[in-house]
Amino acid sequence: VIFLCMAGGPSHLETLDYKPTLAKMHGQPMPESITKGQPIAQLQGKALKCLGPQWDFIKQGKSGQEISSQLPFIGKMADDIAIVRSMTTKQINHDPAHTFMNSGTQISGRPCMGSWIQYGLGSETKDLPGFVVLTSVGGGQSQPIASRQWHSGFLPSKYQGVHFHSKGDPVLYVGNPKGVGRKDQRQVIDAVKGLNSIRNGLADDPEIATKISQYEMAFRMQASVPELVDLKGESKDTLEMYGAKPGDGSFASNCLLARRLAERGVRFIQLYHRGWDHHGGVKNGVAGTAKLVDRASWALVQDLKQRGMLDDTLVIWGGEFGRTPMSQGGGNNPGRDHHIKGFSLWMAGGGIKGGVTHGATDDFGYNAAKDVVTVHDLHATMLHQLGIDHQKFSYKFQGLDMRLTGVEPGVKVIKNILS
Repeated sequence: VIFLCMAGGPSHLETLDYKPTLAKMHGQPMPESITKGQPIAQLQGKALKCLGPQWDFIKQGKSGQEISSQLPFIGKMADDIAIVRSMTTKQINHDPAHTFMNSGTQISGRPCMGSWIQYGLGSETKDLPGFVVLTSVGGGQSQPIASRQWHSGFLPSKYQGVHFHSKGDPVLYVGNPKGVGRKDQRQVIDAVKGLNSIRNGLADDPEIATKISQYEMAFRMQASVPELVDLKGESKDTLEMYGAKPGDGSFASNCLLARRLAERGVRFIQLYHRGWDHHGGVKNGVAGTAKLVDRASWALVQDLKQRGMLDDTLVIWGGEFGRTPMSQGGGNNPGRDHHIKGFSLWMAGGGIKGGVTHGATDDFGYNAAKDVVTVHDLHATMLHQLGIDHQKFSYKFQGLDMRLTGVEPGVKVIKNILS
């Protein structure tokens, strides 16, 4: 799985969900019948006026899916992606919304989806972590992403995600100190392993066993990571397709690294691109941020397709929530507030049917009105495509059989987007 996380909450109304009625209502009061009693973040108690779509939408491909003019490359692959226009979530602020999207609960410290998948399927590589996280730089990004978003929670710590730095050495101390050779390092690792093994024989602690394996992994990564990030073997055409410049830490470079990680058997790869939190200036904000991710998102899917990897790789593109149909801020440069009642994402590969749209929001883009999809439904669908029945996939914790998809009834796989 490659999850392209558009952190900050991209506006579905300027990206994947065109609303002509909202355009006609631009500047007029939002009907109270829609918003009364609804959770609103920063617009609470303020006059709510409709803000029409700030960019045109274009019908793309044979499927005719309507996609924003600011996503021309994603538009080119309309027939390869399934758009879900009826996503909902339960958390209206960024950090808890990321936590909910990643772990299926607002309780901090629970396992995230990457850890769950590693627990269920294991890793296909011995030289790299099975769960890797990358956070791109550039574009005036400032919103922090907490490390608990890739934490293993109550699962054994060997399933925790590893965050790779986008610039410089991907992981700290990947190179040996001056004067320390590979043979010397091996001797140190063996000595520490011996001490830990003695301790584990006395305590029988799975975390000690994990520590032993982590030291071994770190040793192997001193060889595998430099090879991973060395893009000299990538053709000029490939670099240009992504728009990647080696070492710049951009979303484009991270998308290329995501493909290389997938090639090497990394099970779950999560890319964060911040900069979508447009409380003001949503028109120019979406345009600017979209330019940083549009081409590379398309290139990743095309590259996987050309290499015969797309059928076995599920790509998900979306944020932690959407934006309100109402304007935020006055003047000629309005924005949109956080919104949890309806937003959009797209999926490709991994057995997903291309050229289809699932669900819909109402005429204002406020409420998911047709074939509503919850975060748990998204997780259930992802697990299903990996061959896992979410209802039977659990881990015993504090006497309970805990699941990524929770215990609430009604969680469903989104079957009509499956090929």
